[in-house]
Amino acid sequence: MTQVAVKLPEGLVREVDALVARGIFPSRSSVIRRGLEALVQGQRDQAVAEAYERGYAEVPESGPELAEATRLAVTAIHDEPWERWW
Repeated sequence: MTQVAVKLPEGLVREVDALVARGIFPSRSSVIRRGLEALVQGQRDQAVAEAYERGYAEVPESGPELAEATRLAVTAIHDEPWERWW
């Protein structure tokens, strides 16, 4: 692992310390690591979403493809055992 020094506002450090004190995380480092992992994953997810959006803009679905997707969605909704959920 690589150690990275950062400066944080005191209020944020207090909140991080509170998470550790409550036992949610074992250390300050783990809080910050998890936060950065979530941030990086969010950026990856955003990049994938944007790539899908560009792809569909460049090659939109055809009428028959949309009709089949609609048919499959209606079938899936119809086949769902709704009584099990209520």
